[in-house]
Amino acid sequence: MTNLNVLVVGGGMISQEVIFPTVLQLRRAGKVDRVLIATRRVATIRAIRELFPDEPFEAWPDPAAAAPEASHPDAYKDAIAALPQPGAVIVATPDHLHTPVVLEAIDAGFDCIVEKPLCLKVEEVHRIDAAAKAKGLYVNTDFHKRHDNALRACRYKYQRGQMGEALCSHAWIEERREMPLRNFALWAENSSSFEYIGCHYVDMFHYITGLRPRKVLAFGQKKFLPKHGSQAYDAVQAVIEWENDAVQYVQTSWVLPDANPNLTNQGFQITCTEGEFRADNADRHSNFVTTAKGYERFNPHFFRPFTDWDDPDRDLWEGYGGQSIIQPLDDIARLCERTAGLSVADALVARRAMIEKLALTRPVPAQALISTAVLEAAMLSLANGGAAVGFDGHLHPQFA
Repeated sequence: MTNLNVLVVGGGMISQEVIFPTVLQLRRAGKVDRVLIATRRVATIRAIRELFPDEPFEAWPDPAAAAPEASHPDAYKDAIAALPQPGAVIVATPDHLHTPVVLEAIDAGFDCIVEKPLCLKVEEVHRIDAAAKAKGLYVNTDFHKRHDNALRACRYKYQRGQMGEALCSHAWIEERREMPLRNFALWAENSSSFEYIGCHYVDMFHYITGLRPRKVLAFGQKKFLPKHGSQAYDAVQAVIEWENDAVQYVQTSWVLPDANPNLTNQGFQITCTEGEFRADNADRHSNFVTTAKGYERFNPHFFRPFTDWDDPDRDLWEGYGGQSIIQPLDDIARLCERTAGLSVADALVARRAMIEKLALTRPVPAQALISTAVLEAAMLSLANGGAAVGFDGHLHPQFA
């Protein structure tokens, strides 16, 4: 398979904890060549070097030439210009900054992987979709819940008719207050717990059932975070009516106590005419108690280090959090391999045919559109006292 050059744009928590370990491990396995990283600040680059001292990578901005805390919002443009083909761009910036990076990468001819949600506005999804289709490029949104086998099993049974028809669903996903106050302090006010993490279970309902949203009502509270320097919502809840009259309630928050044993409490339930599915996606009944960390509710399935089978001195990272990066990178490698040496016209035809097939199960823009439409509708409802928001034929939110 073709070896890719990979650029990661954004050096925050998800990059440091999941994306970099995955990409660097792929390089050690001989599947990735050059690794490039672009962030806004040199301080972030230096932090990444400290985390991965034995792993070389190319960095923008240049740590030797820029002040540590100076902001370089266009560093990604220089990095994209330096990325050689065959290449892939992984976009892991804050939610509201995804679109310009994705469009820049598409304009330069690169396939992309984008951390969920793809973006926060329906019109931006349509722009990305049109740009990607015009060039035959693949844009995959990293909805890693699709790779959680508990939720995959639900989709399997539903799609094969064993569950019947969806009636109602409840999903909850709530994080510790460290997220808006520390980890995402610079941008939390530009997003919300519903947009950042609630999008997972909106996407899962669509992925399981194939349904599209009809109407959204949302509610939010600001009581704790404003007292601690952030104007982000403490909690946001949304009620989504889907096209078959099914109703989903999604409960999110960013104010769990720091002592909560999970960084994220989360679960999903769906009631159908012929069955029900219920899962706690945080408590996998695998727990540690140590002097250093106290009580730790351990999820062995998401993304964890284990002893490498072939090198006991090295960590081997495994889990669905990494698989949701590996799968689209493999997809991109196949796209590049199968179109290498073709004329521009023939490569475009071949790419479009391959992407159309991938779109049956991958979160390409047409699928990522569903969650973005619900997110935008929820924020519109929230800003208007919980008013009902519907959609036009292209899923642009409009008052119902």
